[in-house]
Amino acid sequence: MAKIRQVAGRIFERMLKDYAIEISSAQGRIMFALWQKDGVSIYELAKKTQLKKSTLTSMLDRLEKMGYVRRQRSEKDRRKILIHRTSKDENLESEYVRLSQEHAKIFYHGFTEEQIERFEMDLKQILNNLMDYESNAD
Repeated sequence: MAKIRQVAGRIFERMLKDYAIEISSAQGRIMFALWQKDGVSIYELAKKTQLKKSTLTSMLDRLEKMGYVRRQRSEKDRRKILIHRTSKDENLESEYVRLSQEHAKIFYHGFTEEQIERFEMDLKQILNNLMDYESNAD
């Protein structure tokens, strides 16, 4: 699994450069979560992206400097900081999604739809097992 992740990551990073997309795949994971739901707390974003808060915070700093996100205090709870998309990422979303689809075609070349569905269900089960273990270990 580690080798697959490494090779797939290298290919995806190369594709990002070929598409002239300036964010990394890890930053793309954050943006993808924001495309699903904008204006979320760092805690919620950490859960969605599976990133530790410290890692997420430094990545958000970079995305904010690049102009893709902005932080804003919640009007309901002034202690809470919400992360919002900016207008800069309007083109990024469609390009990133298209690139992800191309990457998936490479990844799943030669698989049937049934094989893909089963594989993704199995991966989801592994992820759930790991998350359950991690939450019980804390």
